[in-house]
Amino acid sequence: MIKSFSAAISGLIHIVKSERNLKIHIAVFCLVLILGFYSEIAPWEWVSVLIVSALVMCLEILNSSIEKLSDFVEPNTNQKIKIIKDTAAAAVLVAAAIAFIVGILIFYPYFFTQE
Repeated sequence: MIKSFSAAISGLIHIVKSERNLKIHIAVFCLVLILGFYSEIAPWEWVSVLIVSALVMCLEILNSSIEKLSDFVEPNTNQKIKIIKDTAAAAVLVAAAIAFIVGILIFYPYFFTQE
């Protein structure tokens, strides 16, 4: 079990150090955390923010893994590999778009409604 955690932590450290897009997702997540604490969002809103944020970051990690595996299997340009990579990237894009919408739905009332 310790070896499994060690391998997972090692992978997480590697992916955070090497993937620009994951760094961007982490930076946005930190900003959302700050906004959440500042706005004092409700517990159910925290759950929503955490779930969509985790989904985006997990899909980014999987996308990066698929890209690395694809490049290992076929280092040359290959149309089928391109489709695989593009499809994995699309999963991240869809999750990020939904996360953005969830963020707007949660934070809009705290910043743009007048009482």
